[in-house]
Amino acid sequence: MMHGLETNFGQTPSQTVGPYFAYGLAASQYGYDFNQPYGSVVALGHARGERIRLEGRILDGNGEAISDALVEIWQVDGEGAYPCSADDALKGGFRGIGRSGTGTDAQHRYRFDTVKPGAQSPGEAPHIDMVVTMRGLLLHVFTRVYFDDETQRNSGDAVLKAVPVGRRHTLIARRVQKGNEVTYEFDVHMQGTDETVFFDL
Repeated sequence: MMHGLETNFGQTPSQTVGPYFAYGLAASQYGYDFNQPYGSVVALGHARGERIRLEGRILDGNGEAISDALVEIWQVDGEGAYPCSADDALKGGFRGIGRSGTGTDAQHRYRFDTVKPGAQSPGEAPHIDMVVTMRGLLLHVFTRVYFDDETQRNSGDAVLKAVPVGRRHTLIARRVQKGNEVTYEFDVHMQGTDETVFFDL
């Protein structure tokens, strides 16, 4: 170290995400023989709550589906609770966290098999927290997924009410009945006139 010279260069900047996340974070989905704690199945059959599928695409500014995105979600179960431990998650059949890439589906969709979350606290609407990352994105982005069949509770949610009225629809998943299965469709628009609302966390 040279005396008299400033050596504080500040924080190292974030770097773009490479393709390694397929191996490190969604290994089984991409066909790697690598153990991982989280995948696209968030809730097993005995988890508390209504069984649902959450799926959608990550779209660029031209409306094209992005093939190398990784989506991570966090949520409570149907009674509004997170698992407290690994044993609790195993016993309740609910992990609370899931990861899904967009590179293995022909339409570049992510997909989660889970349960519809309950409200975490009074006055809060049911929702799923979502993080999106992909190649070329310097920082991952945070958003929320609300449900279009929860109109009354959505209207009282403090976070959703803080979003400008004209942009709230970008946070609402659409319920679709597919036979006996309930699917909520939620596309994330990274740019453009219909850009999804992202939160600064």
